[in-house]
Order: sequence, then C-alpha cells, then structure tokens
Amino acid sequence: MALTGRAIAITGVTGQVAAPVARAMAADNHVIGLARFSDPAARVELEAAGVECHPVDLTKPDLTGVPSEVDHVLHFAVTKIGRWDKDLAANGVGAGELMSHFRGARSFLHCSSTAVYRPNGGQPMKESDPLGDHHGQAMPTYSISKIAAETVARFGARHFELPTTIARLNVPYGDGSGWPAFHLELMLGGLPIDVHPDGSRYNPIHHRDVTRLVPALLDMADTTAPVVNLAGDEVVAVEEWCHLLGDLAGCEPRFEASDAAIPSAVIDTTRQHEMVGACEVGWRDGMREVVATLHPELLAH
Repeated sequence: MALTGRAIAITGVTGQVAAPVARAMAADNHVIGLARFSDPAARVELEAAGVECHPVDLTKPDLTGVPSEVDHVLHFAVTKIGRWDKDLAANGVGAGELMSHFRGARSFLHCSSTAVYRPNGGQPMKESDPLGDHHGQAMPTYSISKIAAETVARFGARHFELPTTIARLNVPYGDGSGWPAFHLELMLGGLPIDVHPDGSRYNPIHHRDVTRLVPALLDMADTTAPVVNLAGDEVVAVEEWCHLLGDLAGCEPRFEASDAAIPSAVIDTTRQHEMVGACEVGWRDGMREVVATLHPELLAH
C-alpha cells in the first residue's frame, strides 16, 4: 500500500512515536492529529508540517469536531500516569471511543506494546506467548492497561467491522527521543542506569523503520484484529547501547542491577518479517543519530 492522497487520523501525535510518523505522512496525505497539546510549541511544529491538529484528551474523550471520514487511523496514543482509573479509561475505553468515531475507516492500526508479555527471562517472545504484567515493577498500570486496550481493539474490530491490526511495539527510539535518549541524559548527569538482572536485552526499533512499515501493517488489517510484533532485527542490551552512547558523547555509563527495572523483552520477529518486513536502520547508526540530535557538540570530542 502506498499512502498518498489519504486522510489519516493519528493519535498521540505529539508523542515520540507518532510525531515523526505524522510529519513524514503529512507530506503526501491529509493528516489529522489528535493529542492534548499541552505544549503549544509542539502543535505549532506539527501544523507547520501540514498536520491538522485537534485537542483530545482520551481520559475523558470528546471527539466532537474531529472529522470522522478518514481512510486510516494510526492509534499511537498512550497514557501511563500510574493511576488505574485514568490509564484504563484512556488506554482501554479511549480505544473503543476512537474505533466508534472512525468506524468507517478502511483500516485501524492499534499500537500496543511488547510490555503485554509475561516476563520469561529473556527468551524470544512470539505473538502466541502468554501475556502478563511485564512492566509491573517499574510502571504498575502500563502492561495491564495495554492488555485491556488490545481486548477493546479486538471487540471494536468485530463490532464495527473495522479492519484492525494490533502491533506490539518494542523500544522505539530515534533522533532525540526514546529510552536511549533518556539514558544518555542520565549518563551526562552522572546518574546510574538501572538494569534488570536478566540481562536487560531488547529489540530497539528506529522511528524511520516504524514509519516505513506502517503501510504494510495497515495492509494486514482484518476484522479478526491480527497481532504482530513490531521490533528491530537486532537484540541489544542496555549496557551495549549505553557504552556506545558514552563513547560517542565522551562519558562513562554507570549501572545498578535492580529487580525493579524493566525485564528483558527479546522479540521473535519471524511473523513481522513474513507479514510486514525487516528493519533497515542498524542500532549503532541509530544511536549515533540520538547523540547527533541531542548533543552534536559532543561528537567532536
């Protein structure tokens, strides 16, 4: 599928994943962006890129005034403030409100997370593996509310006959955002980085790969709401990417083992490769871009 000349609604459009997707797709499509827009500057930047912005708070969704006639919906919004009432309302009920509003769309991409899997000691996780409270120690509401949201997405796909794909995303990053960017700032501040004793290994995926794979994710949408992992092709430990970031930025990472850290989420990408495709951005190149965007002056050290 080539996404050109389409009307595309994108939720969470100020977020680290949705913002670069929206900016890229606005070049050739009519992009309708939904977010709280608590930062006026983020809205100005998106509108300058051609995104039509509509303030929406999914903890108490009011979609009045948001155009409902769109071709595709990319639901990237997530709430993780740690309050069960707010997070379940926004992530679960909010997904249902969106699917009802956009019920006439050709396809709906529900962005979930590999945080829905039960921790398994760092073995590759495939789509059929057991679900569980993967992030519970670090983010008490996150995994459970994302599982709830997947359940609502499955109901909405069937009830509204809205072709849907559920994509379980693993450690998105790129440019100046994401978990590695957070780690870089900790390192520069001389602060330690928590790592899980199981090895803290993940499949980080760059924003450009997420954007490039969206059309294929929409192509596989069906009223059965198929599930697919969305992850980078390379398994990387937190220590590995932090050492590379440190080498580039001229600082030394410090690590502290903690059972409260997020456990490993090593991803089986077999189905992704079959249904969606492989990634193109290598993690080393991606991490260099993180430093170049946030602290270009440090690359000359």
